[in-house]
Amino acid sequence: QLYLVVSGGGSAQAGGSLRLSCPASGHTQSTYCMGWLRQAPGKHREGGAALYTGGGSTYYGDSVKGRFTISRDNAKNTLYLQMNSLKPEDTAMYYCASDRGRCRVLYDGNWYPDDYPYWGQGTQVTVSS
Repeated sequence: QLYLVVSGGGSAQAGGSLRLSCPASGHTQSTYCMGWLRQAPGKHREGGAALYTGGGSTYYGDSVKGRFTISRDNAKNTLYLQMNSLKPEDTAMYYCASDRGRCRVLYDGNWYPDDYPYWGQGTQVTVSS
């Protein structure tokens, strides 16, 4: 069983920054995909960024590209999302998730929900104008 614990959400002004953290424990795969997804009230869940642990390849959705950076501390087995130049439309619940190793989003830019059986509890990010 993989455990993901999300922290670092909160409130920020537009143009500000926040950093999310997601330490992971218990993964049975040696390489896998970890990602940050978000869901705003009344909207579908949206994929933000993904990282493949077997080499560090990354993917960014258009809405966060150039502003957010996904990274991982291998020693701490912790995933991060550095969010800069925040906008009010970034307001959402943010989730950390992990798949079993396919990381298909890197190849076709599509998030396949069934590929991600492991989820953190989510953290709220609120950006005010």
